[in-house]
Amino acid sequence: MIFDVTVLVFGTQAYTLFGVTNLTSNTEMEAIEPLHELAPPRALATKPNITHQPSHPLHAGVRLAMKSDTPFILKLIHQLAVFENLTHLFQATESSLSSTLFNSPPFTSFTIFLLEVSPTGITDPEASEFQPEGTGVIAGYVLFSPNYAPFLAKPGFYVEHLFVREPYRRQGLGKLLMKAVSSQAVRLGHGRVDWVVLDWNVDAIRFYERIGADVMQEYRLCRLTGDALLSYGTHP
Repeated sequence: MIFDVTVLVFGTQAYTLFGVTNLTSNTEMEAIEPLHELAPPRALATKPNITHQPSHPLHAGVRLAMKSDTPFILKLIHQLAVFENLTHLFQATESSLSSTLFNSPPFTSFTIFLLEVSPTGITDPEASEFQPEGTGVIAGYVLFSPNYAPFLAKPGFYVEHLFVREPYRRQGLGKLLMKAVSSQAVRLGHGRVDWVVLDWNVDAIRFYERIGADVMQEYRLCRLTGDALLSYGTHP
């Protein structure tokens, strides 16, 4: 049987469904209210051709992460590091994440959307470790921040991380996260969304090509970090 992925993106329904109603300041409310102007939820829905038990429909929603989500975000980032064989670079802690990710209103600095599912017939051995009280199970995330496209003279978004946990892959859920970022970029009048992909991740490259992205072979990622950054940044 084909099942629906119902996308309850951002608006009042999404926050009520997943229990995210405790907005604590006018600044937060002002930052979130524009999201209600996005396309209606069903316009973002997909119907993956996947066999699923009819008694366990899969409902997926995308919401803004909050500071209280930090323990789950840390686990997601670590799982991404494992997937990309980069655990030797992993240094993040709950403290370092909570002190750096949530200091500015959404979309003006680092922003995280969380993907939540509820309830499913999918076997997820870690479901209890990714379920905030009173919400669905966190199945993935996207972390992005503002950038600027000088040739276009327009702001944009740079996607730093896009990750869906293993039990929920190949079901169109990564597309929902990219759709959420792209929809917000369009709503704000941004000119583009950028990201990088590992050259060995063929499935991801094909996915990005399918959604219309230009995979630009002529560019190389350059990075100063660690001792090299300290040396270059502190010496004449």
